[in-house]
Amino acid sequence: MSLQLTESWQISKPAIVTDKGLVASHHHEASTIGAEVLAAGGNAVDAAVATGLAIGVLEPWMSGVGGCGYMMVYEVETGQCHAVDFSTIAPQSLDLADYPIEPSTETDDDLFGWPRVVDDRNVQGPLSIAVPTVVAGLSAALERFGTVPWADAIEPAVAMARRGMKVDWYATLRIALEARGLANYPASREFFMTDGLPAVSLDAGNLKTLQSDRQVATLERLRDAGPEDFYRGDLAQAVARDMTAVGARVTADDLAAYEARIVPARTAGYRDATVHVAPDLNAGPTLIDALQRLEGAWEASGATPDTKAFQAYGTALFEAYAHRLTTMGEGNGESCTTHLTVVDAKGNMVALTQTLLSVFGSRVMLPEVGFLMNNGIMWFDPRPGGPNSMKPGRRPLSNMCPAVVTGASGGAFALGASGGRRIFPAVFQLVSFLTDHGMSLNDAFATPRIDVSGTDLVTVDSRLDQATRDALASTWSTVELPPSVISSYACPNAVQNTGAERHGCAFVTSPWAGVSTG
Repeated sequence: MSLQLTESWQISKPAIVTDKGLVASHHHEASTIGAEVLAAGGNAVDAAVATGLAIGVLEPWMSGVGGCGYMMVYEVETGQCHAVDFSTIAPQSLDLADYPIEPSTETDDDLFGWPRVVDDRNVQGPLSIAVPTVVAGLSAALERFGTVPWADAIEPAVAMARRGMKVDWYATLRIALEARGLANYPASREFFMTDGLPAVSLDAGNLKTLQSDRQVATLERLRDAGPEDFYRGDLAQAVARDMTAVGARVTADDLAAYEARIVPARTAGYRDATVHVAPDLNAGPTLIDALQRLEGAWEASGATPDTKAFQAYGTALFEAYAHRLTTMGEGNGESCTTHLTVVDAKGNMVALTQTLLSVFGSRVMLPEVGFLMNNGIMWFDPRPGGPNSMKPGRRPLSNMCPAVVTGASGGAFALGASGGRRIFPAVFQLVSFLTDHGMSLNDAFATPRIDVSGTDLVTVDSRLDQATRDALASTWSTVELPPSVISSYACPNAVQNTGAERHGCAFVTSPWAGVSTG
């Protein structure tokens, strides 16, 4: 007789409900910063920009000034929804000869399983860096839709940089998981790895901090000289010097040529609701594609999704991903990440996704500027001739999927997630939970999901009932996994405006994610 010891944890993070505004993000301190902006009279965009800038310091492996993103802005008075597109772009001096594909049949070990490039040059290191665009996007959104000055919006990020990022067990875990890559780049190694080992606090009651005077100087310069300086001023020259020093292809000309775009959202009906997403090269159009496939093939019933619902989800996701991966990319003209959502007291909403792409991005921290840079080149298919193949000056097909849904019976909501190719399947299912089944935000976030994200495999939450798991396994190859801190599923957050109340939910199993009221 063998004795098996098991340990079962039940983790909950109930929705926050208020008659004020809400900020939900992947870091509770960043959410609090945004909520303080709301409490001081700022609107949803003011709070989102302050939160987005601060979280790049507090959670530096997911985003920061070296990243890129998309923002959805919903104006309740006009009923209009806008997309702020600050997607990255390949440098003009990108050389395809730098990315030879290995003759073996191996695939890379990161998010997409592309054919392996020699030395993983498209995945990490200086040749994986694309143009950093976060500063352009957040400042454009603030100028168009915000009410506070740029200097005020960035000041909390400056304060967090002066204090430094607190090193708790979760920070140590994140750094340790990527220690091998970080150790290859001097500035990254110096910041994240004390004495060559992942930073750790020995006293949980007195956490050490990771602090960089270079980060502080960069953010202070951004505050005082303005965001334009990052692209056409002294900071741009510093970024360009750093890029040359580390061996990246991004130049001062690439920075000077970059402009964020503000365009009308792409909208489509789903049941009685309207879904608003960013157009073009992100996962928003694929979200609409999948929802339209679902609507045409399945009728919802019941207060919660049943076996038939998850079978329909799987079919729609497989079909939408097949279309996405074979047709989308700038080449044919078709037009680990952090996410935050905001609703203010008036009902204006923001869904903001910003990313370095992989966790720690390129793993390269610029030595003078002091921030990690993205590895946006990894979004491109390294094989030539496709709609999303590498090309100088081309925008890649990204996975970000911030969305706003209006006209739903439970109220309008804004949502999104981190998680690479897992993002849009999570957003897709949450939209269905909230619209098809009329679930509360709290119940939707507590409901198990599946993941279908570009392979022939369905990842199934082991908390789903046995009949559903069996039905899915009889149709597709499946693997059953529970949710966890380092999740096999996307990590969403959302806010909802029911009229009299605002609701907010953060990713349940994250030790850092939280919702704050303003």
